[in-house]
Amino acid sequence: MDLTVAADRAGLVKAKDALGPGRIALVPTMGALHEGHRSLVRLAREHADHVIVSVFVNPLQFGPGEDFSRYPRTFDADLRACEEEGVRVVFAPSAEDMYLPDRQVEVSAGGMGGVVEGAFRPGHFDGVLTVVLKLFNLVQPDVAVFGQKDAQQLALIRRMVADLDVPVSIVGAPTVREADGLALSSRNRYLSEADRRTALALSRALRAGAARAGTTGPAGILDAARAVLEEAARFDPPLLLDYLILADPATFAPVGDDHRGEAILAVAAKVGTTRLIDNMVLTL
Repeated sequence: MDLTVAADRAGLVKAKDALGPGRIALVPTMGALHEGHRSLVRLAREHADHVIVSVFVNPLQFGPGEDFSRYPRTFDADLRACEEEGVRVVFAPSAEDMYLPDRQVEVSAGGMGGVVEGAFRPGHFDGVLTVVLKLFNLVQPDVAVFGQKDAQQLALIRRMVADLDVPVSIVGAPTVREADGLALSSRNRYLSEADRRTALALSRALRAGAARAGTTGPAGILDAARAVLEEAARFDPPLLLDYLILADPATFAPVGDDHRGEAILAVAAKVGTTRLIDNMVLTL
């Protein structure tokens, strides 16, 4: 089956009409596809007859001084990856196609969008939810697949779908890691060899915290993870910590000592010029 590339709304409608009957799964991406994205596509194929991948570097979710202009753009390689994974349609609009020049209305992520990752990137999740809702309206999928690596994003998308009665089923996909434990990310290509050695402290810290989950409470879990991160702060280059939190997966508020069930151990840090996030789901 051939891959169709739709560059605008009219092209998307035509490409969807050509798919024929069946359930549609959407995998929204910003391109620079890697094995983690491929795993999302494979999971999407388990839930639908046709898979549509969107490739759009969304300007609304980048703040001042962030890496919008240098965010990796590898469209030809992305198309090859989609073809290899059996994707039927790639929707790759321009910013002009996605946003009116005088746009005024955006989605608000509410209080949950201003904590943890949102506290360090004000407005980021408003931009994420705005583009995701627009993609849902344009593609009209039955199901959409997102990675657990962006755990707060996934939680907010689930909340938006519930709060706004969006008729799309949301599927979360496990984080894919490289052999050394580093979570796959399009931004990993920014890392030098020395940066990468430091960055491995993120996954080591999560594993150290997870190892304590059955023997201690939230404070002990955080202490174990923090010890690894504090050691990495003395590396060259150093790991500069933004946050380490054990969060309620539904609200991203810090869990209390009496919390039982799932919790998200989440971390964000800067290594060199690259900011990385990672998380692990624990059971308390």
